[in-house]
Amino acid sequence: MSAPGRDVPPRLTDYEEARRTFRIDVPARYNAVIDIVEGWAHDAPDDLAVLSIGPDGETTAEQTAADLARDARRFGRALLDQGVGKGDRVFVMLPRIAEWYTAVLGAIRIGAVPMPGPNLLTTKDIAYRLEQSGAVAAVTDVAGAAKIDAIAHVPAALRTRIACGGVDTADGTWLDLASVVDAAPEDGGDLPDDPTAREDPMLVYFTSGTVSHPKMVTHVQEYGLAHVPTARFWHDLRPGDRHWAVTDPGWAKAAFGTLFGQLHERATIVQVQLGKPTADVILGILADRGITSFCAPPTLYRTLVQADLKAFDLSALRHCTSAGEPLNPEVIKVWAKGTGGLTVHDGYGQTETSVTIANYRSVPVRSGSMGLPMPGWDVQVLDAELQRAPDGQVGDIAIRTDGEHRPVGLFRGYDGNAEATAERFHDGWYFTGDKAARDPDGYLWFEGRDDDVITSSAYRIGPFEVESALVEHPAVTEAAVVGKPDPDRTEIVTAFVILSAGHEASDALAKELQDHVKQLTAPYKYPREIHFVEELPKTISGKIRRTELRDRLRDAG
Repeated sequence: MSAPGRDVPPRLTDYEEARRTFRIDVPARYNAVIDIVEGWAHDAPDDLAVLSIGPDGETTAEQTAADLARDARRFGRALLDQGVGKGDRVFVMLPRIAEWYTAVLGAIRIGAVPMPGPNLLTTKDIAYRLEQSGAVAAVTDVAGAAKIDAIAHVPAALRTRIACGGVDTADGTWLDLASVVDAAPEDGGDLPDDPTAREDPMLVYFTSGTVSHPKMVTHVQEYGLAHVPTARFWHDLRPGDRHWAVTDPGWAKAAFGTLFGQLHERATIVQVQLGKPTADVILGILADRGITSFCAPPTLYRTLVQADLKAFDLSALRHCTSAGEPLNPEVIKVWAKGTGGLTVHDGYGQTETSVTIANYRSVPVRSGSMGLPMPGWDVQVLDAELQRAPDGQVGDIAIRTDGEHRPVGLFRGYDGNAEATAERFHDGWYFTGDKAARDPDGYLWFEGRDDDVITSSAYRIGPFEVESALVEHPAVTEAAVVGKPDPDRTEIVTAFVILSAGHEASDALAKELQDHVKQLTAPYKYPREIHFVEELPKTISGKIRRTELRDRLRDAG
């Protein structure tokens, strides 16, 4: 099957019509693996579903639709044989390898609930997740097994440990994943044909924990279909596409870009075990593997635009997307120039949702905007009285939840945390905790997290606009902006800047950057302090920890 080229029409052809008519109908009894994976395997068993690439660029696995369905059934059987059943939580921490799909899909197939974890989790992080979730099983690799074995007091609920390759299984503490799969019948044996309802738990994720301990988020079976508009409208996927989303399998973004939405649209998912993600490595894979749809975090795009983009044959690449934090307009401009006109389409979602706001291939992109609400989601900007804020006024991004307006894909609440749930759900809305303004045409413009907005001399300043201005300067690779307490102005705008190669920190450069920001924004928004740093603190999902930067300023006095 040939991949669709740049001249193929977009999947979303009429945005307003899609907003009026698009609906997701989920039957009362539903299982995402049976419906999507086994459905594809029945219709086109030889279609390539997942292509796994190793750190040296070599192909490590090619899984067809039939392979995914078969291995999911066999691993589901193995879990049942270990006493793991419907509703049990299964911690999964694996790199970007074929076995991740076996473990996650196999658990979902029998109604167990996989809990993916990022590979950068520490022993302490893992212990917290196991304790909070009551997980009964863990599936990991050699590095993950060592971290679990190092937990001083392993929760009593964890009774089954399964490892992928190289772990000593002689004492019976760990089972070998390949062995338990191989021991199961080809068809998985006597598996339930109707294991779950649409409201049964399907996946557990933990929030990034930018300001507190990570909170536990459970998504139900219908969540598998919630990402159909993500893949269809935002990623613009169709059969024959090769879609590469650069993400750790343990982030919720993996569900956005490497799981059910893409499988539902029957596009090939490409996953790569990256070491250090250099521009040449990334661009080489895009060129050599014929990637047609590419999704990456803003930090990676900022790295890529430093390279000679025209030195790589990116003619197969049709569509580009970004998520995690808003992407700066200057980066979008440079990327388009170097790739023959490809625009990066920003998207917005949370661990608690699917993609809720996005830029679409068929709709003009307004540089710097979050885009327009996703069909199927009623997203508004609300003022302090919970009324729709006037155009141009910053307010709370909120999602309507009452009655028929509740979207498929929105979580029900934070597990075991009624207080946090009540803070987010009230008066018929889910409050995202993010701020934005809406323009007269309905485009949303990100302002920052509730805690990130800076109040200076009675002005409210969103950090993103200042950061975007800074990275437009050739000396700046990345920037983060926070407010520093000030007795006269309440706060002053303070920037932390990573310099591009060939530039050195100096007072003269700081002054140059301040003047540069004054030219691009309202003068009162310029950073009165600039700190040159080697790196920025980030969560394991790649988001800047502005709270840590504020703490640094406070501790420094």
